[in-house]
Amino acid sequence: MFSRTLLFVALLAAVLCAPIIGIDLGTTYSCVAVSRNGQIEIIPNDQGNRITPSYVAFRDDDRLVGDAAKNQAPMNPENTIFDVKRLIGRKFSDTEVQRDARLFPYTIVEKDGRPYINANVDGDHKVMSPEEVSAMILVQMKKTAEEFLGEKIEQAVVTVPAYFNDAQRSATKDAGRIAGLDVVRIINEPTAAALAYGFNLK
Repeated sequence: MFSRTLLFVALLAAVLCAPIIGIDLGTTYSCVAVSRNGQIEIIPNDQGNRITPSYVAFRDDDRLVGDAAKNQAPMNPENTIFDVKRLIGRKFSDTEVQRDARLFPYTIVEKDGRPYINANVDGDHKVMSPEEVSAMILVQMKKTAEEFLGEKIEQAVVTVPAYFNDAQRSATKDAGRIAGLDVVRIINEPTAAALAYGFNLK
């Protein structure tokens, strides 16, 4: 379903106007695609991989995203953030958030009734919203696409799970805005996959 979802998102992006990229912002992995010259292309990252771990890490004065962040996670668990999609747009009091807070190696704190991530950045503790962390992943996807296409990207179509409520969808759009992207469409993952199958995109 993952590949069909992204292919449909790229197709929809092509129909809307160019240049728009399609981003599958996943809990575990993310990827980006574009429709170019009549072909759907899933864009490889700087490691040559077509999927990028949805990880962000802070180490000394560096911010790492993707493969680099995941690779150093065992040595820096408290400052390596992952599965942030499980927190975005939720209340701190949500049962799922409370459960995840007990399981994650990084620290989740409450701010304005919402879950925030507390990490050590440049020697100081910094509190970040899930939207801010998601934006860091989106910035990486945007950068990957811009380097591949050789042009600036300002718009994207992004997938979300079907169970996402309005707050979670709005928060995903906010993450795009923070990343410098106008999210022109939010598409349900199962809907995108089904439509892609209908277009015989496999």
